[in-house]
Amino acid sequence: MRRLLNDEALVAHIARQPHGRAGFKQLVRETGARGQAREQLEAALERLVARGRLLEVRPGYYVVPSRSQEFRTGRLHMHRDGYGFLIADEPVEGIRGDVFIPPDAAARAMHGDKVLVRITRRSADGRAEGEIVRVLHRAHPTVVGEFRAGPRGCYVIPHDDRIQQRIRIPAGMELPERSLGVDRIGAQPTRPRQPAELDGQIVNVELIEFPRDNRPGVGRVIEILGRPGDFGVDVEVIIRKHHLPHRFPPEVLEEAAAMPVAVRPADLEGRVDFRGLDVVTIDGETARDFDDAVWVDRAPNGNYILHVHIADVSHYVRPGTAIDREARLRGNSVYFPDRAIPMLPLELSTELCSLKPGVDRLVFSVLLEIDHTGEIVSQRFVRGVIRSVERMTYTNVHLLLEGDEGLRRRYAPLVERFELMRELALILNRRRMRRGAIDFDLPEPLIEFDEWGEMTGIRKAPRNIAHRIIEEFMLAANEAVATHLEAAGVPALYRIHEPPDPQKVAEFEEIAAHFGYSLLGGPVRMQRFPQVVRTRDGRKLRKDILVADRRMEISSRAYQKLVTQLEGKPEERILSYLMLRSLKQARYSAENRGHFALASTAYTHFTSPIRRYPDLIVHRILAATLEGAPPPLDEETLAAIAQECSESERRADEAERELVEWKKLKFMAERLGEEFDALVISTSKAGLAVELDDLFVEGLVPVEALPGDRFGYEASTRRIVGRRTRRAFQVGDRIRVRLDRVDGMLNQYLFSLVESPVGARS
Repeated sequence: MRRLLNDEALVAHIARQPHGRAGFKQLVRETGARGQAREQLEAALERLVARGRLLEVRPGYYVVPSRSQEFRTGRLHMHRDGYGFLIADEPVEGIRGDVFIPPDAAARAMHGDKVLVRITRRSADGRAEGEIVRVLHRAHPTVVGEFRAGPRGCYVIPHDDRIQQRIRIPAGMELPERSLGVDRIGAQPTRPRQPAELDGQIVNVELIEFPRDNRPGVGRVIEILGRPGDFGVDVEVIIRKHHLPHRFPPEVLEEAAAMPVAVRPADLEGRVDFRGLDVVTIDGETARDFDDAVWVDRAPNGNYILHVHIADVSHYVRPGTAIDREARLRGNSVYFPDRAIPMLPLELSTELCSLKPGVDRLVFSVLLEIDHTGEIVSQRFVRGVIRSVERMTYTNVHLLLEGDEGLRRRYAPLVERFELMRELALILNRRRMRRGAIDFDLPEPLIEFDEWGEMTGIRKAPRNIAHRIIEEFMLAANEAVATHLEAAGVPALYRIHEPPDPQKVAEFEEIAAHFGYSLLGGPVRMQRFPQVVRTRDGRKLRKDILVADRRMEISSRAYQKLVTQLEGKPEERILSYLMLRSLKQARYSAENRGHFALASTAYTHFTSPIRRYPDLIVHRILAATLEGAPPPLDEETLAAIAQECSESERRADEAERELVEWKKLKFMAERLGEEFDALVISTSKAGLAVELDDLFVEGLVPVEALPGDRFGYEASTRRIVGRRTRRAFQVGDRIRVRLDRVDGMLNQYLFSLVESPVGARS
């Protein structure tokens, strides 16, 4: 009997068949699967179909998506107007952009569902249209929304306006057995006695029947969250909308409660003792869990000695335990402006595993010797114990290094250590820049609250040399671990970032050219693809479409060079953002494909096991290699974990971003009529896109709101120009605007011009 193929080999085998297709009987014959092996083959095919690696286009008949020009799998992204787009898992050759799904076809699924789509039409410009053949995975087992009690029955209007269908609530399913409420001091809201009393409240609904073909879904209320606008309801809505696990099951809490409260003598066996070193943590002011601690010294030969000590979560969280299963389910911690959903119970995340000052803590350490050019001369990985001497903040380290006399006196024994850290961090940064790493420094919003939890403002989160120190040290540690695992040849988990899609680069180049910039220093090479398209009267035409040459090599150094050129320019904000959008998203993978943005051949996540499950997995794999034990996980399991954690990360990012936008909308809605200084960050036919100077808010000055003339958009110069006065507005102009309208449905701020721009050109 032939050896049964593993998942990767099975996909590769089918891909080699004509058109990337194979039937089950054919596979049984070619693999020689009999008895139990045949059952294993069936299970492997089911597993690969569930993951979207294979398509079962009809019973027992499988296709590799990347080889098919007719079918594609991906996520359905709905628009509030009823149509949708397929965000394909794999690009389709000859197709530009996402596949359009018309409203009638889109009604068969819900926003976020994983679907199988058949491409039904291709246009001459490379756009495509498709229809949903099958829903592969439902994204929404529950839906959060506003309960309505009407004369014809009860229903829920989903909070997410991309979910078009209302959810019908049959009689008897309007009230949950208990109301879970959201008051953070623990008070439970009064349970409504009648459905009418629930009218207008925000509820969470479990779907019993999914919406299909314009028929509403059917559900039952499982939670009552409160009234819109109640304190804390916004966070609870986001948690449920994005299906974030937020309550630890009883068995997890029981395991956490049974954990020791301190490091025990038995835990120290075989560990390196670093308690005599003045190790410190450096984090934000509001941080509660401390994953990493650092120490730097100079070796007798002049090289630098860097210690990166990471909380040894793997010592406490063992494979297969309830805590481990819940951590894998969550994938990562989620951080909102006023609270967090931790991956691990608080007994671990903020106590036993957190590297708090003055107490013994178990660590997994990366010990590096680095020369004056930033090259790693030697590296060791050991398990140890530390006792952090200080819990430092980014602000204090920055001020100390800037010469603050009070802080330099307060931390006098550590001043030289911090100066050495700065010296080494800058060397490591220069080394990364030399090899072509991209260093986007886009600002991020920081929400400010008063003592009662009410939002008081939005500002750009500060970044200083202390952030750079920790960033460079963590990058060095992660890369060192990745290169070690790669050299060991064991199944491992990597953090990969693949090169950008040439078509995305071509689209960026088209915009950048208007500003006089280019990533490639010349025109993008294009390929011609013949396509047969239908005209409106039904005639068939043969046309060629132009698509960016996928063999074109795009280096990270080209991005880095353009980032440097843009520094300090008016167009820096918009072009840096568009450059970032042209790149693919980083993800986890069991296969090392390198990290494009870091210009690294091997990279992983090792430094945050308290808040990221992949880091915990990497700790276990590294421990096994050091102990000479067999790899703890095979490639198939690692591939599944990689996909799960990548999806969890996307989900958390979307939830965090959406809540910030929601709070910004509420904050700005109370400032209608107020005036702000603003920067023009882009122009279009619609008007001026502006960013407020003092608040992390972007909005639009409609072209019709510009006073004193009739203004029009000049595409050749990307300016908005008055027809009579020739007054012009362009990227980089500073203007003063008044907030006229906040559109919550469109998540949009509309402004009007209240005074002439400083330095407006004509």
